[in-house]
Amino acid sequence: MAVSKEPIVQRADTVFVGGRVFTGTGTGTATGTGTGTGAAAGPVDAAVAVGGGRILAVADEAAVRSLADESTEVVDLAGGLLVPGFQDAHVHPVVAGVLMLGCDLSEERTIEGYLAVVAAYAKEHPDAAWIRGGGWSMDVFPGGTPTRGMLDAVVPDRPVMLTNRDGHGAWVNTHALRLAGVDRGTQDPADGRIEREADGTPAGTLQEGAVDLVARHVPIATPDEALAGLLAAQEHLFSLGVTSWQDAMIGAFPGNPDNFGVYLRAASEGSLRARVVGALWWDRERGLEQIPELEERRRTGRAGRFHATSVKIMQDGIAENFTAGMLEPYLDGCGCATGNSGLSFIDPELLTEAVARLDRSGFQLHFHALGDRAVREVLDALDAARAVNGANDNRHHLAHLQVVHPDDIGRFARLGAAANIQALWAAHEPQMDELTIPFLGPERAALQYPFGDLQRAGARLVAGSDWSVSSPNPLWGIHVAVNRAVPDEAPNTTGTREALPPFFPEQALTLSQALTAYTAGSAWANHLDEVTGTVEVGKYADLVVLDRDPFAHPSEEIAETRVLRTYLDGELVYAASL
Repeated sequence: MAVSKEPIVQRADTVFVGGRVFTGTGTGTATGTGTGTGAAAGPVDAAVAVGGGRILAVADEAAVRSLADESTEVVDLAGGLLVPGFQDAHVHPVVAGVLMLGCDLSEERTIEGYLAVVAAYAKEHPDAAWIRGGGWSMDVFPGGTPTRGMLDAVVPDRPVMLTNRDGHGAWVNTHALRLAGVDRGTQDPADGRIEREADGTPAGTLQEGAVDLVARHVPIATPDEALAGLLAAQEHLFSLGVTSWQDAMIGAFPGNPDNFGVYLRAASEGSLRARVVGALWWDRERGLEQIPELEERRRTGRAGRFHATSVKIMQDGIAENFTAGMLEPYLDGCGCATGNSGLSFIDPELLTEAVARLDRSGFQLHFHALGDRAVREVLDALDAARAVNGANDNRHHLAHLQVVHPDDIGRFARLGAAANIQALWAAHEPQMDELTIPFLGPERAALQYPFGDLQRAGARLVAGSDWSVSSPNPLWGIHVAVNRAVPDEAPNTTGTREALPPFFPEQALTLSQALTAYTAGSAWANHLDEVTGTVEVGKYADLVVLDRDPFAHPSEEIAETRVLRTYLDGELVYAASL
């Protein structure tokens, strides 16, 4: 639906005065002939009036105050900045919320810290048949692989399974391996790997598809537990200014409930307040026969503010465990080429046919494409789909984009495919410096997270966090997109705050570009751009009050910005305690 650009004459429920406004509008500075929106202009000196859940006026303070009466709430920005509600274009709130309520390792950054949390959780839950949870980081452990013996020392009598923060691996104890029947004779599945001791005995780390060998034995969260996780996650996202998102994994997975029903329940009951697009999971073990099932899920997957209108296709794994699909082989510890170029979870021929069929059916396609080969395979499939179906407004997007070959940068704009960036990863930190760069080599490492090149080539940028893989704080992601360095608030593995050089700073975005990606960009990906994503008259009053104007401070201080208030349809859904 179109929105009015003129002030609406109506009494205001709330007015925001005393600061500046990042409206998110403007032509920006991106070059190229693609469909990218560039970036909005910087903040403007203005006040905003809200009424009936909509934005009534964006004007000077006198004009805005003229819409107020004695019942109007006056919010003094006190020199802060009013911005559109952030939208996370790639996030897993149900998984993250269940993790928050379980054995949550995400706040620790040492082996000792992890084991202390596991031991305490096991003591506090003596009746739990399994110790379930996760959130550990590969870079904490030598070689990125924790061992079963570590867990055996603190929980010897019950099975333990803890997924890592990126969801691509799991840490298990000996009890869990025995219960699942996984031993030295167990073969690696085609889509995964069992890390092993010298004699072939499973060492305690399972990668990718090997996780299912144990996960299929783990009791999944009950529907009530999953709902509680979703609602806990929603409150956390509100506290960070996130008012809409795209859940990048809707379906049933080993160790997790089918979150399709969780969302429908929350939306029907009215407890889901955020606007959510669900990306239905493409089962990589099956083929085209699942398309009618996805179409039926789309038909029934609409309730309240939840709409399951996208399909998620995971084309490869991750670089840290050598499963991201690469054009050239990974290197070994000595810098020599190996025989491993990563995985393509879906054969490119099947991918091409599936993408064409799904595109023709009107689905948006949301891809996990991390390595340069996977990115090219996806772009090739989209190119073929456009050739047979023609251009449309399905708004396909590729997430993660860790390594993109230079020959493929310009294809995003030509194909109308958005770059869905997880900016927090584009920085020097142990997982990058110890587990990734040495095995990519310097030339290929320099191709990582090419946000600046994509922007300059006219690609549309949208932004997400991949929480629970990494922090859902948009301001941290924006900080890294601009500075190409982690904020001080995110200490490295040793808990220190040693300054590291920017990570290929030529790929940095401006603050306006990064903020646009997290607002108008992601609103476009969610098909919400006509009613959200910018501060314009007639749009929904999804707004965030920041405690300062980051445009008026050094870029190195962006991450120090805090969310004071979050509004959804003009209603306060979060207020920071002062």
